[in-house]
Amino acid sequence: MSATDVVYCMLTALFASAAVRALRYALVSRSLRWRDRVDHLLHTAMALAMAVMPWNCSSALPELPLTAFFTAAALWFPLAAAGRCQQSRLTATARRLPYAAGMAAMAWMTLSMAGLSHEPLAQGLPAEHQAVHLSHSAGGSRAGAVVTGVLALYLLAYALWSLTRGMPTLSSVSDAVANSTSASGRYPYFWDGSMALGTVIMLLMHP
Repeated sequence: MSATDVVYCMLTALFASAAVRALRYALVSRSLRWRDRVDHLLHTAMALAMAVMPWNCSSALPELPLTAFFTAAALWFPLAAAGRCQQSRLTATARRLPYAAGMAAMAWMTLSMAGLSHEPLAQGLPAEHQAVHLSHSAGGSRAGAVVTGVLALYLLAYALWSLTRGMPTLSSVSDAVANSTSASGRYPYFWDGSMALGTVIMLLMHP
């Protein structure tokens, strides 16, 4: 097993665990509003797709429908903050932007998979058409590198912030006992940061 396969196995385990957690919250928690349930279901769909994406079975996924689905999911997170007062709406939108960026990264990767699947079609074209196709591909790859870089940097910054905020700090036994009641509040930050970091790795390793 190569080092790449080891990383893929770790990512699959991470995203599968995140999918189970999000699905459990969506189905079991009774105090959630319907918008929160939709959020968790979208996270479940994203995590499941990310779990299988590194492997050959990902080629069986319908790229264009998935791109449309995750694009709509990326729009859902900021738009679902509507209906609040001006200040709370801005705060809610800012908090949901990392989730929108994660969905946008997923849509971007599925879109690039669709582009790669259509790449062999250019091999049967005449020479002058192949040259035009290659020039468009080169321009698209430069723009794609910019999009990938922006998404990766934003998600990396959010991952570092979430993991630093959510991970328990080194403290004395008395401090640990005092903070034990707030430990459950740290787990969402840990999962959000882990998902964002895993998405960054997928973005950088994705062809």
